[in-house]
Amino acid sequence: MELVIKNARVYHNHRFEDREVLIQNGTIAQVAPRVDAPAGYQVLDLGGKRLVPGFIDVHTHGGAGVDVNAATADQLNNTIGKFFASQGTTGWLASVLTDTPEQTLWCIEQIKQAKAQTGDHAQLLGVHLEGPFLASEYKGAMPEHLLQKGNAELFRRYAKAAEGSIKYMTVSPEVEGVPDMIRQIAGEVVVAIGHSGADYDTAMACIDAGAASATHTFNAMKLLHQHFPAIMGAVLETDVYCEAICDGRHLHPGTVRFLIKCKGLDRVVAITDSIMAAGLPDGNYKLGVNDVVVEDGDAKLASNGTRAGSTLTTGQALKNLVKFTGRPVEEVLPLLTENPADLLKMGNRKGRIRPGWDADLVVLDEDLTVIRTLVGGRTVFEKA
Repeated sequence: MELVIKNARVYHNHRFEDREVLIQNGTIAQVAPRVDAPAGYQVLDLGGKRLVPGFIDVHTHGGAGVDVNAATADQLNNTIGKFFASQGTTGWLASVLTDTPEQTLWCIEQIKQAKAQTGDHAQLLGVHLEGPFLASEYKGAMPEHLLQKGNAELFRRYAKAAEGSIKYMTVSPEVEGVPDMIRQIAGEVVVAIGHSGADYDTAMACIDAGAASATHTFNAMKLLHQHFPAIMGAVLETDVYCEAICDGRHLHPGTVRFLIKCKGLDRVVAITDSIMAAGLPDGNYKLGVNDVVVEDGDAKLASNGTRAGSTLTTGQALKNLVKFTGRPVEEVLPLLTENPADLLKMGNRKGRIRPGWDADLVVLDEDLTVIRTLVGGRTVFEKA
């Protein structure tokens, strides 16, 4: 796609500047005060609106009525991916909930096929395996009978089938075999720790072994005690990234502010942890093998009332971050853009508006509502 974007307030070097952007072959070629449009190039005039990097969601289980664990390649792109594009998401990981090896391999195959396709949808960047190496006491919505001990060989079986598509995996430090597994595979996949009641020393050992992130921090996690800092103390003290579900339910606004103050704006990754109910009314839904009831937008397991993912979108998460923190949008944008890109080791091509980076972009109005989404310089969503 050959395009020049004019009359834009471009998010550049963590502030908004009057800039024009030249896009060639899906890549940002130039960001400058003035760009001369070559002959034959399309021109997009933003009328002074804000242009920001596309949002990247590293942890989501679906949306628009489709659950990742049951989604075909077509549904991943043309239902979930289309809906995500309307919310400003340009790249996402499909989070596969703990399931049978057979179903997990089926999910991996669908994701691999979807990843290879282009169209009017957010780009599927790969797989997030949420389990099966998780602690039963903090399982949340994970089916307990499918949880397993740490097993690098099973991970490698999945990784071989995925052919490089597994980008991220959540494990629990206290599960037998997990610390050793992290040491073996940390060079092959970005490892997050969570769903865990691990003590401080065990969590620290896993971070030292290569764990780089904490899954939905504070949720499904043993909380801090002054004598027993536990996994929470370990992830707050170290430089690991911390996922945060900023929907106002999973985390109180004060907790979001506290997390940012502890970690800094460069180590918090805003996620949705959305389920198939995102974008839809209250009702009965699924999350993997679980029945979920959504009331007032709050998703809980039908069996015991445990919170089970969210109905949050990235577009709403941005508005919530501004509201919860009182910070200007330019300060919190990295939580949805460059931080997830850096966590996934894609920060050299995604998450920023720079020459050489992918032209994954979002246009925001004055209310921070998404009005246009571009993937590789191609408009994949435009607000009516």
